[in-house]
Amino acid sequence: MRSALDRPWRERLDAGGMARALAMTQVHGHPELLARVLAGRGVPMDEAALYLDPTLRRLLPDPSRLADMDAAAARLAAAVRAGEKIAIFGDYDVDGAASAALLGDFLKAAGTPYQIHIPDRIFEGYGPNVQAIAMLADAGAKLLVCVDCGTTSHAPLEEARRRGLDVIVLDHHQAPEQLPPAIVVNPNRQDDLSGLGQLCAAGVVFLTLIAVNRLLRAQNFWDDARPEPDLLLGLDLVALATVADVAPLTGLNRALVVKGLALMRARGRPGLAALFDVAGAGGPPTAQHLGFLIGPRINAGGRIGDAALGAKLLGHRDPLAARQIAEELNRLNRERQTVEIATLEIATAEALAAADRAGEGAAVLVAGEGWHSGVVGLVAARLKEKFRRPAFAITFEGDIGTGSGRSIAGVDIGKVVRQAVEAGLLVKGGGHAMAAGVTLRRERLAEFAAFLESAIAENVAAARAAEALLVDAMLTAAGANLALHAILEKAGPFGSGNPEPVFVFPAHRLVDVMPVGQGHLRWRAQSADGASLEGILFRAAEEPLGRALVSARGQAVHLAGSLVLDRWNGRERIQLRLLDLALAETGTGTA
Repeated sequence: MRSALDRPWRERLDAGGMARALAMTQVHGHPELLARVLAGRGVPMDEAALYLDPTLRRLLPDPSRLADMDAAAARLAAAVRAGEKIAIFGDYDVDGAASAALLGDFLKAAGTPYQIHIPDRIFEGYGPNVQAIAMLADAGAKLLVCVDCGTTSHAPLEEARRRGLDVIVLDHHQAPEQLPPAIVVNPNRQDDLSGLGQLCAAGVVFLTLIAVNRLLRAQNFWDDARPEPDLLLGLDLVALATVADVAPLTGLNRALVVKGLALMRARGRPGLAALFDVAGAGGPPTAQHLGFLIGPRINAGGRIGDAALGAKLLGHRDPLAARQIAEELNRLNRERQTVEIATLEIATAEALAAADRAGEGAAVLVAGEGWHSGVVGLVAARLKEKFRRPAFAITFEGDIGTGSGRSIAGVDIGKVVRQAVEAGLLVKGGGHAMAAGVTLRRERLAEFAAFLESAIAENVAAARAAEALLVDAMLTAAGANLALHAILEKAGPFGSGNPEPVFVFPAHRLVDVMPVGQGHLRWRAQSADGASLEGILFRAAEEPLGRALVSARGQAVHLAGSLVLDRWNGRERIQLRLLDLALAETGTGTA
């Protein structure tokens, strides 16, 4: 049978994976469930120990593998030696803020004058623009470094060259064949053979700083009066950007995040420490904290407030000033949540009405007048989750619409957006496989919608047909304990590319389901031996899973979800993040 969310549950491991997991347990002594998790993520038997202790010494590549890295490093090193003023132009999201702060920290250590500019989302839009470049040139900049943007910014970077600025682009977004007039370091360039396309922009900046520092060291730039900075102290920013930008937590990225999280525990960066405090993040930093508490607060500045706040916070060394910025970002995040909820209600109604009129298409595309441009990406993400297909949300001001898209696994919307730009359907657009931004004229909306449907229909159909909840193992409530969670965490951090382990709890009676807060459901289930398992289903009271949970109260159900560590008032306990359920009386929901 199918579950409450109408999808099959399948074992993640095939026969070969089961044999690999068994060998990890018998030969290397890894706990059985940990071995199953490792095997389910493609870890070879003889690499399990290295996977559990990822080291930069083993995984960090030579930066020169990236196309044009040597040219970029040489120009940056020359600017540092000459004391040229450097303008840093960053995106207004977490990756852009972290990248700008990372580069700024290095230039500060080198005694190099620099200026960071983060564009206003509403008045400037995404990426370099002519007005900002003119301002930076007039302020004395000789070198412009674009971080997390610039790969498709032909006209603005032409203007930079015209004004005498050399330009370096450190980016990771998908790139057209024709690059702008700049030294472009981007592992997703079509001619880049580095194999590092999984890096976020901050990862690219980190590798660039390694290359620059290598040159400066060879040129005896550092001395007692100007000591060489420890580049590893920037890994907290790289980790934050990697998680917040939903980059795959595999290979090098996973090592960067592991080391960055360890660094955060020392609370050496006042801005991050202050943001953890105002966000109420308990316990040691985790990838979940970065993705769900820290990232959204930094993004809030770029969405509905001062876009520069994130970069300022991350680069600040004054704890008092950092606390003030963190509190402002926390306030803006609450305001953002209010705006998002109101917009999402309207957008959902439009999406449902469109589905009633024309049936479910390959993608959800909604558009509105005067929606806040800072929340359309979040609205697209919510629609993607609700309808389980790629979604775009677009806001119009006059004849021009700007918007964002979010995708599902197996459907590359960044590629489709780039094709739509080349076809003349969009004024501009770009992104990567899972997220993209677009700007278009009102009269092109229907054409873009039709183009989107035709371009992704086959991939969406294939992704939906293969959609299943992959299960790592079965457990009972008694087995879901703190000791097991600690063992499983060794395979983390979990996120994109390294999914959290999913467990099925068969035939547990749902003894209590209670509404709490705004649309949340607190629930508790009991196994046959009386052990309890509980959790909170957020924002789901009116969603299919929430309704199924309420209707199954008092019945035996199969529960599927991931274990999470809940900390409250100094107490730790395990909860289940519920992903799906099925009635036990009618089948298991497995296939």
